[in-house]
Amino acid sequence: MTAQTIDLRQLPSVPLAVIRRRVRPSELSRVVPECCGIVWNALRAQQLTGGRHVAVYWNSDIRLEVGVEFADAFVEQGDVVRSATPGGLTAFAPHFGPYGELGRTHEAIQRWCVTQGHKLAGPSWEVYGHWNSEWNDDSSQIRTDVFYLVTSP
Repeated sequence: MTAQTIDLRQLPSVPLAVIRRRVRPSELSRVVPECCGIVWNALRAQQLTGGRHVAVYWNSDIRLEVGVEFADAFVEQGDVVRSATPGGLTAFAPHFGPYGELGRTHEAIQRWCVTQGHKLAGPSWEVYGHWNSEWNDDSSQIRTDVFYLVTSP
């Protein structure tokens, strides 16, 4: 990944329906899809339409919120609660490829922030593209957008 693929964006907060977890890095590949499924089931039970899947990493100890963007009225049920992505200035990069390689995009954004004088201001999050059947044959096309909340130099 090159610095040209990383950009600054001012983003609004986006409402989410999520499940909150604290996980180890080795658990992410299991917990993220599992929680997304639980949230989708809760939205369907309320006959609501959700958007893309999102995972918000609130700190380095992986205090995690996993869920779905939504715009409708949502009633919390069980572990599925309301939350939102952070709003503000973000460093952003699209990641193309398998989810197991997302760490490279995170590292590239962090390095870019250092070289550009931006300070990481807390959480990061991933927004997963709606699954495209071509991705089954070519995982290099899987798109995940990675964001970091930052402050200006």
